[in-house]
Amino acid sequence: MGSPFLLQPSRSLTAEAMAAAGQSQDDLKRIAALRAVELVRSGMVLGLGTGSTAAHALDRIGDLLRGGDLRDIVGIPTSEWAAARAAAAGIPLTDLAAHPAVDLSIDGADEVDPALNLVKGRGGSLLREKMVEGASRRFVVIVDDSKLVPRLGGSGLAIPVEVIPFGWALTLRRLQNLFDGTPGFNLKLRTASINAKASAFTEKESEIEPFVTDNKNYIVDLFFEDGIHGDLQAISDDLLRITGVVEHGMFLGLATSVIVARKDGVVLMDKEAKSNGF
Repeated sequence: MGSPFLLQPSRSLTAEAMAAAGQSQDDLKRIAALRAVELVRSGMVLGLGTGSTAAHALDRIGDLLRGGDLRDIVGIPTSEWAAARAAAAGIPLTDLAAHPAVDLSIDGADEVDPALNLVKGRGGSLLREKMVEGASRRFVVIVDDSKLVPRLGGSGLAIPVEVIPFGWALTLRRLQNLFDGTPGFNLKLRTASINAKASAFTEKESEIEPFVTDNKNYIVDLFFEDGIHGDLQAISDDLLRITGVVEHGMFLGLATSVIVARKDGVVLMDKEAKSNGF
């Protein structure tokens, strides 16, 4: 079965394409991150992503600041983890109150569909990520090609929904009801001992220790055997109308461009390319 993506290498990525051949998955993440950091300019307000791919970008930005290649950069972290990693790299930090308009955000994604919609938040930082990246003039996503899916949820892994702890079981039942009758659908409260990639549903309720986000909320993970079918925006609206739901991990229409590192090269996907049959 062919890929739903028609990936066309950007001419500006020739060097990275040559370097990408035969690399490990982490090497591919690093290559994508370094390409994204080339877009950073002195004086920018940056959205600082969370996770293993974003870590490469944070470290590179810190290197450039220490070397004097970048100046007067401030960053808005999307998680407590990102704040600690950025501080260790020497990136000055700020917040959305001081800088409500962000010049550029760089972050990874858990899934990318052909329309450049994303699933994010399997690490638990979806709310802050969506706030920062939604305030950005440009949001560049960095991934390796394992993150490309034909539709959101198509990996069979979690689509996270952040919920308030009060009445979480009722919120979970309302989420279940929303997708009642959807073939292959399941959901579970994320626990501190089970990450978002887990598919087991065997814990006893008395043994549950919920995973807690930086915002002191819980996460309910939604699983779709064949991904989400239907109008994503309508589904987003339905999720957000459930009292107790804070935010979900579908990032619809927020990505300006996606840099995909593959073993045979690095590809730039953007809205212009998508509109030309990308």
